[in-house]
Amino acid sequence: MRFYAERPLRVARQLLADVLVIGWAYLVVTFAQAARSLIDQLQGPAGALTSAGRAVRDTFAGAARTASGIPLVGDDLAKALGVGTGAGESLASAGQRQAQLIDTVGMWASVAIIAFAAVPVVLLWLFVRLRYARTASSAVTARARDLDLLALRALAHQPTKQLLRVAGDPAAAWRRDDAVVVRDLAALELRGLGLRAPRPRSVLGEHVPDGQRRPAEQLSEGRVHGGELPGPARGEHA
Repeated sequence: MRFYAERPLRVARQLLADVLVIGWAYLVVTFAQAARSLIDQLQGPAGALTSAGRAVRDTFAGAARTASGIPLVGDDLAKALGVGTGAGESLASAGQRQAQLIDTVGMWASVAIIAFAAVPVVLLWLFVRLRYARTASSAVTARARDLDLLALRALAHQPTKQLLRVAGDPAAAWRRDDAVVVRDLAALELRGLGLRAPRPRSVLGEHVPDGQRRPAEQLSEGRVHGGELPGPARGEHA
């Protein structure tokens, strides 16, 4: 597949578009990472809450273990202190849940930024580039095999103003198989794709190398050398 044109100006435009899309995607990803980092900073209070809860839990747990050694009232005192241990555990769990929530919000916020700001642009760019690659590849193949297809595509796709510059009635000329008009229409379609025009062809549709005479010219010259001038055959009226 041909992803880039043959004409320098069209190639420059394609390369510029590629660079802009890649740069835009890079900027969006960088911004998404910065947004996630900013949201993750909110985990500071959640981390402090978790640390405080663990400190309270450990303090009451240690006090309960110490109180359990007191005769007579030790068990009851340890149970009472166990309430504080549970409260500290609840605080630590709340801090952890808050930190997890903030982390989830930051992740999905970065994903949303990339999905809405970068993905549509990249998908549109890929669609345009792949469509051009398919169209340009088929045009290059047609340029080497059959200019009539390119001429027909020009009649279907090119602006009317451009077509009228080729011929007064380009459709009629194409139906008459006017070789000059067909070639000009094909060149117009190729130029619209940023591709080079087809090589000159002879009337018989063959390539004419430099310095070589066309078959029609050779035939005419042979008749002259044979003593017969080009013109009506004998017995025919001019």
